[in-house]
Amino acid sequence: MTDRPLSMEADTPPGAPGRTLVLGIGNILWADEGFGVRAVETLHRDYAFPDDAVTVMDGGTQGLYLVQDVRAADNLLVFDAIDCGREPGALMVVRGDEVPRFRGCRALSLHQTGFQDVLSAADLLGGAPTRLTLIGVQAGDLETWGGSLTGAVRARLDEAVRLALAELAAWGVASTRRAVPLRGPSQALVGHGIDLASYEAVPRPLADPAEGGG
Repeated sequence: MTDRPLSMEADTPPGAPGRTLVLGIGNILWADEGFGVRAVETLHRDYAFPDDAVTVMDGGTQGLYLVQDVRAADNLLVFDAIDCGREPGALMVVRGDEVPRFRGCRALSLHQTGFQDVLSAADLLGGAPTRLTLIGVQAGDLETWGGSLTGAVRARLDEAVRLALAELAAWGVASTRRAVPLRGPSQALVGHGIDLASYEAVPRPLADPAEGGG
């Protein structure tokens, strides 16, 4: 089985990019389920968006609390861990109308509320994004409480970010690589000392760096 990204194409509407939300969702306390949060954290660390209309957000496990943010976006790019029965670390890109219909994979995050429900609620309220892309990774470990990303999934963070930047560029959304990456909890997108570096500095059940980093 190849880990080449699966791409489901959708037409890109013409015109200005509009308001863009880049959202990472997941629970960092359950190993690979934290992929979405760590991917958006990596994007924020290494890249800046000069346009005030671009928001980069750690959505965590907020569920339906994200509906208003989704409604406000013309363009929505989501990072998330998914379960498609592929090799751990396999990346998938799903676009447009295929995202809410994407039944071949099971979304893992947002626990009580699947992200498809968030999209449905936004649509019912009259504010679904015009452009929508999901960048997902096949999770490996979902059982280790307090564990970090497994090696196979963590190794795909930079590639996931590259896929996101290419998608945003296709939408007309410009980005700039930071001359100096943001470092330390005070500059991290994920606050309260649970940014990836701080989180992995604390001993956790998953102690082998080859299996989870740290």
